Amino acid sequence: MKRYFDEVTEQRIERTKAALEANRMMVYRARTADEAREIVKGLLKDGDSIGVGGSATLDECDILTLIRSPEYRFIDRYEAGLSGAQVHDRHVQALGADVYITGSNAVTEDGLLYNVDGRGNRIAAIAFGPESVIVIVGANKIVRNLEEAVIRVKSVAAPANCKRLSCDTHCAKKGRCCTLTDPWKDSEIGAGCHSEGRICCDYLISGYQRIPDRIKVIIVDQELGF
Repeated sequence: MKRYFDEVTEQRIERTKAALEANRMMVYRARTADEAREIVKGLLKDGDSIGVGGSATLDECDILTLIRSPEYRFIDRYEAGLSGAQVHDRHVQALGADVYITGSNAVTEDGLLYNVDGRGNRIAAIAFGPESVIVIVGANKIVRNLEEAVIRVKSVAAPANCKRLSCDTHCAKKGRCCTLTDPWKDSEIGAGCHSEGRICCDYLISGYQRIPDRIKVIIVDQELGF
C-alpha cells in the first residue's frame, strides 16, 4: 500500500519542482537529510561567508556541523556567550553573506515559498542580500496553494516552533492560532494574537525571481522540521 502513497508523493514533488523552476529557482532532489547535506556542501565554495536562519530542518540535516568547518566563514548566531546586541549584529552581517541557508515554512505546488518570521531577519535574507540562498524543505512542507500555506503555518509550524522556543503564545497553549475557526480558514495572513512572544510578525511570499537560480531549493523526500 505504501507504494501507491509514494507514487502520489512523487507526483506532487515533481509538480512543485516544475513550478519552482518556472519561477526561476534552482531545484534539487534528495532522498534523505544526509543527501541534502551533501548537496549543500556541493553548493558551497572554500572561503564562503555563510549565514543561517533559525530552522529545525537545518538541525535535522546537521548543517551547522558542516558549515562550522574552517573551510567556511560561518556568521555564527549561536555562539555561546553572545549578548542580545551581538546576536542582532550577526543577523545584520548575515544579510551580506555569500550564502544564506534556511528552511521554509511552506512550499506550494504552484511554485511559491511562504515564510513567516518573528524578527524578519530570515525573510529579509531570503528576499535580498546574500548572493546565494539555499532553502531545504521536507516533502511535508508541500501544500497545494497559498491559502493552505497560511493555514499550515497557523496550525502546524507556528505552534510547534513556539513550543520549541518556549514562547508564551495562544498557539503554543492551544495548538493552533487564535484566528483559525472551524472549518480552518483565515481571511487575513497577518492576523494573530498580541503576545510579546509572537513569532508570526513578518511575512514573505517568494514567487518569480528577477535573479535566476539565486534561490536554490532542496526538496527532501522525508519529513523535516515543522
